Amino acid sequence: MAEDLSTVSGERYWEEFYRGRRDAWSGKPNSLFVEEVSDLTPGTALDLGCGSGGDAIWLASQGWQVTAVDVSATALAFAADHAAAAGVTEAIEWERHDLAVSFPSGRFDLVSACYLHSPVEMPRERILRSAAAAVAPGGTLLVVGHAGFPSRSEPHPEIHFPTPQEVLDDLALTAGRWEVKRSDFVTRQLPAPDGEPGTRPDNVLSVGRLAG
Repeated sequence: MAEDLSTVSGERYWEEFYRGRRDAWSGKPNSLFVEEVSDLTPGTALDLGCGSGGDAIWLASQGWQVTAVDVSATALAFAADHAAAAGVTEAIEWERHDLAVSFPSGRFDLVSACYLHSPVEMPRERILRSAAAAVAPGGTLLVVGHAGFPSRSEPHPEIHFPTPQEVLDDLALTAGRWEVKRSDFVTRQLPAPDGEPGTRPDNVLSVGRLAG
């Protein structure tokens, strides 16, 4: 019988998840993340839910100073190993946080939350509001998330994926202090290891804190 995930902590769930994925490292950052960040001037960045470190390591390779955060110590250890192999150890600070309980200090030129979803309880809206508060004047908040299930899987109607507008509304940003850079739905092509192509809908929200 499947375990009731409502009784499982985020730390336990993600520790077990990453312990089973040591060989799953692709070495690549999220494609939508790269698309949105490539034109930004490197500065300081906060990567929330960094996992095995693909986005953080790419940022560091582009000249950013990165604080990368995850709830899983196992994921952070994997990520640090990959950063060392890439020669960017000095550019990344790895921090373990259960974002439902604690949040990194400081302000950043870029705050990124890519695919910050969880099958166990997580106060995503509150975390994203904390993410917005961590954006420095002139900086960017980037939220990339799933908009639905992969085309090759069965949908679960009881699970709601928030739209970019819903994410924006939940952020409750101060009027006149922010600009929406992008609010969009995107259909990604999925790898087809079994020869069957697939797609998945995602959404992208990028907002900038005005410098004035």
